[in-house]
Amino acid sequence: MSKAHSNRIVPENFVENIHFSRGNLISQLEQLNIDTKPPAEGGCGVVGLASEIPVNGKHLVRPLAQMRNRGNGKGGGVAMAGLDPSQWGVDSEILKTHYLMGIAYLEDSIQDEVEERFVNHYYDLRHTHVVETVDDFNTISGIDVQPPKVVLYFVIPKKEKVSEFMIENNFNEMDEKTLMDEFVYQVTFSFNVKYYASEAGNQAFVMCHGKDLLVLKMVGYAEDVITYYKLENKSAHIWIGHHRYPTKGRVWHPGGAHPFIGLNEALVHNGDFANYQSICDYLAQRNIKPLFMTDTEVSALVYDLHRRTYNYPLEYVIESLAPTTELDFELLSDEKKEIYSEIQHTHIHGSPDGPWFFIIAESLDDTKRLIGITDTSMLRPQVFAVQRGKASIGFCASEKQVIDAVLEELSAEDDRFWDVADHYWVARGGSHTDGGAFSFTLEGENKELVITNKFNEIVDLPTPGNPYLGEADIAGSGWNYKLGLEGILEGLEKWDSNQAKACLNEIENLGKNVNSRKFSIQLLNSLHDLIYPLNGIRRSAWKSLIRTKLENIFESIIDHPCNYFKVHKKGEIMQKDSPEQTLIINSSEYDIEGENSIATELINLYKNNWRRFIVIKCHGHRFIGCGFGPNIENVTIDVYGSSGDYLSSGNNGLTIIVHGDGQDQLCQIMKSGKLVVYGGVGQAFGYGAKGGEVYVRDNAAGRPMINAVGSPKILINGTCLDYLAESFMAGDPLEGGGFVILNGVKFNDEGKLIDMQTPYPGSNLFSLASGGAMYIRDPHKMIGKGQLNGGEWETM
Repeated sequence: MSKAHSNRIVPENFVENIHFSRGNLISQLEQLNIDTKPPAEGGCGVVGLASEIPVNGKHLVRPLAQMRNRGNGKGGGVAMAGLDPSQWGVDSEILKTHYLMGIAYLEDSIQDEVEERFVNHYYDLRHTHVVETVDDFNTISGIDVQPPKVVLYFVIPKKEKVSEFMIENNFNEMDEKTLMDEFVYQVTFSFNVKYYASEAGNQAFVMCHGKDLLVLKMVGYAEDVITYYKLENKSAHIWIGHHRYPTKGRVWHPGGAHPFIGLNEALVHNGDFANYQSICDYLAQRNIKPLFMTDTEVSALVYDLHRRTYNYPLEYVIESLAPTTELDFELLSDEKKEIYSEIQHTHIHGSPDGPWFFIIAESLDDTKRLIGITDTSMLRPQVFAVQRGKASIGFCASEKQVIDAVLEELSAEDDRFWDVADHYWVARGGSHTDGGAFSFTLEGENKELVITNKFNEIVDLPTPGNPYLGEADIAGSGWNYKLGLEGILEGLEKWDSNQAKACLNEIENLGKNVNSRKFSIQLLNSLHDLIYPLNGIRRSAWKSLIRTKLENIFESIIDHPCNYFKVHKKGEIMQKDSPEQTLIINSSEYDIEGENSIATELINLYKNNWRRFIVIKCHGHRFIGCGFGPNIENVTIDVYGSSGDYLSSGNNGLTIIVHGDGQDQLCQIMKSGKLVVYGGVGQAFGYGAKGGEVYVRDNAAGRPMINAVGSPKILINGTCLDYLAESFMAGDPLEGGGFVILNGVKFNDEGKLIDMQTPYPGSNLFSLASGGAMYIRDPHKMIGKGQLNGGEWETM
């Protein structure tokens, strides 16, 4: 423990006292050889959820496995908050009042020493729980390093030790909770120095030490953590799962895996920092020294410093990490400008610079919180979502498809959930309207889910209609196939949910008839893809039900192929029965990417003369439509489910129709062909595109159409976050060159098309462009010249 130096004056301010008291802690590290090599480029896969009801770990296993491409097995971890005390051998009072000290033992032989000299020396121990594991880690494919033994200690600091600590550090005026938190923090630091960061280290380290907050990690993938530590049936209200491509530090060591802790929080991030050393220097000025030598650790330390030591409200912590700049800063109130300027001037060297997206699990007394923070440059993918029903659940993740996968897992077992969220959205970092950060907070005994933005404003996302559709009306809807789509849309304005469901059953039955199959699929596609009024029916649940009907029809074709449709049998060479026949392929039978992926199989089938494809049950499958080569104008692919990154990239003629949202990096270096997306698209859409036509029904995320050249023609019905068409080099649009149309419209809850608040909210529009054109529908004159950097506006 630290002691005040007799030849130094202890400052009176207790925050300065904390910095001063930590001085002796880092003096223990002066002789260590700390790795200072610059971090490498990294990427990660992460999902976090906050649920009003406890969620078991098994529901994250398959979703995390779908994101293995975002890691390499060198680091995986989970964080859990809002635990079930009975699963860890304690009651609710102990869980609430005691610190949960999780120690990872890399050498079992030191456990007795640790418990004698550390646990029992500084703490009153109430309960010890050894985390259960599988018998042999080699039975789990992909784990190459023995995971650590983890022992949980439910402890309270000894009163006499806290009293000594208070006197030694002149913390007399500090309240009891703050004092005990700092005591735990400093004791853990000393422990990690001795058993992990010293020359005799690599023996043990503290994984977590907050209240009702558990962290487990290893060299492996996040789902391996759940499997190895037998968390499948362990429940929590908040979960984070994280794969990593390590960017710095001991990459083949569990101590280098995410999450990282401050005290009350567990933080993971996707990306890396360009100013890691600058942040280390910033922390060193406050007598804080990272021990695990990775950029994510310093993020957790900065967060803890600002949140707990400085006692900043969450808004100010977020501002210190992701400073508001450019046009967004100018649009803030004068009061916020003044405060934010002070924060930026004081803490700019502690602000991560580079691509990052943070997800944080925070446990504060009766409040459990999941926080997603986006960097102001939006260089890493992120997506938020919420579903509200009998049990509400919120998400933030690096991919939409992993959110859908979790909902699919939950809905298969619990009818309070269904497999489509009510709302999905991406954040614009540093936005003056919401700050680009969102919190999913569970408060009190009822754990009611409340969503707020950076400014602590409640995010009210309307969810009209009943998601629980009940049984279909046995009398039927009164619709018949002769009425077509118009008859269904007219009926939906007056039908109750039972009649609407009966109509879908009738369409499904038509689809099982060879003669009306094509007609029924076209009807269901229209009902799925279009936006129209629904009479008291939740749109997300309706869409989920339509997807089920489509899949039922596709599966019925297995035993009853026809001239229009045939189902592919994996491993067989499928021959066409007619020139116009479409082949249906189940993606779930294939790998996400690589030689055994659906993308590779499509190419093989194309070489076997197939030209029309329906790809169903996508779960993050990547590169669909890539690698076909030239002269493929007669190839069409319909995609269902949650397709993955790089769809239609390198496209040189084929047509792809996505029945739902696209993800990141779509249409990169696309040369020709057509893409239609009945939803939105993710980050870096159309990067380096050279041609083709793209139609996006909803929004694009950040950085669409950057470095595009030639003649790409793009229609985005909604808006995008920022950096649209940066460095656009697409020639004269009136002479065959390229252009982007931004309509700035959206559908309201009644299915009517309305204007957005602004057609383009970002500061950087058409920046550094040297050719092409941007057509923006701006009836309210919201777009200004200040958003351009090199272009000029012309009124049409």
